[in-house]
Amino acid sequence: MRDVHVRLHAGLTIGETDPRLFGAFIEHLGRCVYGGIFEPEHPTADAHGFRQDVLALIRELAPTIVRYPGGNFVSGYNWEDGVGPLANRPKRLDLAWLTTETNEFGTNEFIDWCRLAGTEPMLAVNLGTRGADAARHYLEYCNHPHGTSLSDLRRVHGWDVPHGVKFWCLGNEMDGPWQMQARTAEEYGRVAVETAKMMKWVDPSIELTACGSSGRNMPTFGAWERTVLEHCFDHVEYISLHTYLNNYADDVPAFLTSPDLMDDFIDEVISIADSVAASRRPSKRIMLSFDEWNVWYRTRRNRDERTVPGWPVAPPILEEVYTMADALAFGGACISLINHADRVKAACLAQLVNVIAPIMTEDGGPAWRQTIFYPFAQMSHFGRGRVLRAEIDSPVYDATYFDPRGDQDLYFPVTAPYLKLAAVQNQNDGVTLFALNRHLTEPMPLTVAMTGFVTKSIRAARTLHHPNLNATNTRDAQDTVRPAALDGATVAGETLRATLPPASWNVIRLG
Repeated sequence: MRDVHVRLHAGLTIGETDPRLFGAFIEHLGRCVYGGIFEPEHPTADAHGFRQDVLALIRELAPTIVRYPGGNFVSGYNWEDGVGPLANRPKRLDLAWLTTETNEFGTNEFIDWCRLAGTEPMLAVNLGTRGADAARHYLEYCNHPHGTSLSDLRRVHGWDVPHGVKFWCLGNEMDGPWQMQARTAEEYGRVAVETAKMMKWVDPSIELTACGSSGRNMPTFGAWERTVLEHCFDHVEYISLHTYLNNYADDVPAFLTSPDLMDDFIDEVISIADSVAASRRPSKRIMLSFDEWNVWYRTRRNRDERTVPGWPVAPPILEEVYTMADALAFGGACISLINHADRVKAACLAQLVNVIAPIMTEDGGPAWRQTIFYPFAQMSHFGRGRVLRAEIDSPVYDATYFDPRGDQDLYFPVTAPYLKLAAVQNQNDGVTLFALNRHLTEPMPLTVAMTGFVTKSIRAARTLHHPNLNATNTRDAQDTVRPAALDGATVAGETLRATLPPASWNVIRLG
């Protein structure tokens, strides 16, 4: 491959990454909660029942905010079922995943877990089978100090200090026919605006995100966002986006272009939000919460293929085993999020443990890192700062990305540069480069011209690469895919030079 050139200038920036950009997601789905973060009988469990081996990996992963309790699950969830004495908590049929929910783990346990994990809680309210009244009561229970029935009930339950949850989601994927009590855009917009009004009357300090369409390929996309924001614009701060990257076609070059379509998705939602703003309050801008994103396709399929009959408790469903190729596409998605830091202010990797997750566990046994663990951890640790606007001169390739949705087979022609890159200037004036070489067989000679930076040395250079793109990490081979040193990177004057291995995710830190 010919040399690839990148130009960076210290004065040319996209925006500042918000701490909430590096978030994750926990849902009552499969073994995400039970057997994932919560397993009282596990040898490492603490007095709360939280697995300490999982907590250690989550602290290493460093998610900054975690969304809970769903997801599809929230559209049928009664928050009252998950608070109070365990002996009094009811078992319920969960129609989202056709399982039995024991409610052993609920809101207060989640808040305690967040404090131990060092992350901010994000809560979603049920706007499927319930509505504004239940939502404002949930908020009062969580955030009001004392002196009312619900705030004092929280104190009776053992939590004297208010939870102080600041970020709330107004339902989940309400345009999806798979959702309990799905709604039209008009129906949802009316419920969402009334819920937002009442919640902010209870606690004016909170921030709210309205549901966007549940996918770019939904027939509702575009018109849904516009209609919902016309209702909610004055009462919410965010609109949500969801996407899952896939390799259904078994075409890795095309798969690795999917993050570029994620870029397009973000740009389209920004345009819709700003068009609503133009006719309302030009000084206000709706920000984006990308509160579900990941690679997911092997266990996705249809509803019958991803459920277990008999209404089991926490069955092992949607446990995607990630490959080296998946980690590359995932890294590209990380770059897309960073490069939209001016408008994507929150994002949640879906999900955190076992269910389409960077961390896998065995009931009663070990926990380990999947391949996608590493790009997220590196992004979270080193992606905080000013995102630089990069000028990239790279050879390109053509591919067609296949993305089925329901009964539709959709094909997206894409022309993609072999290099996908984000650059972040950190607080200490260092710069971190996140670089994806999408060429499957050729190394990439990379030259980066850096103007206006004090930094003149390489602090660390790491690469995630494996000659077998189907390589995975398993219980018995946990380190098959892991970062290694990227040899040969040098800085001379204002020029960085490195050679990126074929099909590799790379992180170069200048400090």
